[in-house]
Amino acid sequence: MGMTKGQGDLLEVFDAFQIRKSVRAYEQKQIPDDILTKVLEAGRISPSANNAQPWHFIIVKDFEKRKTLSKRRWTKFLTEAPVVLVGCGDRGRSPDFNVIDVSIALQQMVIAATAEGLGTCWIGDFDEKIVRDLVKIPDKFDVICMLAMGYPREKLDLGTKIIRARSRKKLEEIVSYEEYGKQK
Repeated sequence: MGMTKGQGDLLEVFDAFQIRKSVRAYEQKQIPDDILTKVLEAGRISPSANNAQPWHFIIVKDFEKRKTLSKRRWTKFLTEAPVVLVGCGDRGRSPDFNVIDVSIALQQMVIAATAEGLGTCWIGDFDEKIVRDLVKIPDKFDVICMLAMGYPREKLDLGTKIIRARSRKKLEEIVSYEEYGKQK
């Protein structure tokens, strides 16, 4: 995908932003390797401070491991998600920016997954020691976030170009110009 794509392509990306939602109910269907690779590639090519690329992503498909990860208050549905991706940041490669860089990469994966018809959910409710021990993460990495991924029970259809009304703040409520609180 080059920088010279037409307006139609930009609208498709914007549609993916619009329809993306946190999915907590998944079909019992595996993600094909080629689609998972596309999603991971979206993270791999994301920008990072000083091009440090401080990320490492662990794909967890094993049911028993997902069951262990599902034992928190807000993670019960992880047994249903066919993939849980653990995003880790190498604090040695990027001590100041690994959290930001890994978050950018994960968000690019979320949008790529949405474009491929997958649902995702950011998971911040985890015990870092349990996650670290479960998937054998070296000490130099921080566990930044987990991402549930799979086919949602409710199908996302990018082809319809329907923008769903969501309870979101208005742009004027979250944007100022030149100084806080100043509008155009």
